[in-house]
Amino acid sequence: MANFLFVLSQDDNEKATRCFQLAKIAHSKGHKTDLFFVDNGVKWANSERNFNLKTATGDCPNDYLPYLVENQVPIGV
Repeated sequence: MANFLFVLSQDDNEKATRCFQLAKIAHSKGHKTDLFFVDNGVKWANSERNFNLKTATGDCPNDYLPYLVENQVPIGV
């Protein structure tokens, strides 16, 4: 089992979606996974923002973030 730390430092929907997607994949494969929001990435800690904005590939942050929250993946700000 490996340890993964995903750091999100930008308020960018595409980058946040990929960050959450990769964190979900790592965690679902049994790896210890943590997320950390820094700089403009802290804006993703706002529960009132739109998590359903689609990326160019058709997915969105809300496709992955609920899994991380439900599985209590640590998210630091």
